[in-house]
Amino acid sequence: MRCSVTSLCDKDIITVSGGLKLGTVGDVEFDCETGKITCIVICGKSGFLGLTGKTEDIRINWEDIRVIGDDTILVEKPA
Repeated sequence: MRCSVTSLCDKDIITVSGGLKLGTVGDVEFDCETGKITCIVICGKSGFLGLTGKTEDIRINWEDIRVIGDDTILVEKPA
């Protein structure tokens, strides 16, 4: 299966255990030397009207991704 970064951003990220929706892909990190994706990033949510800061980004290692489907990405729960 081939997939573009743009199409990854449209998919919901769900934990395998518990079915918790973590969010959607906001960014992708990759190794410049090998060109391989190392992790996907779920960007933190802004606080009240953007005044109270934002939550931390969630990084999910590529090895923790179990399935990339048409609409969702199933992952092991991040630490």
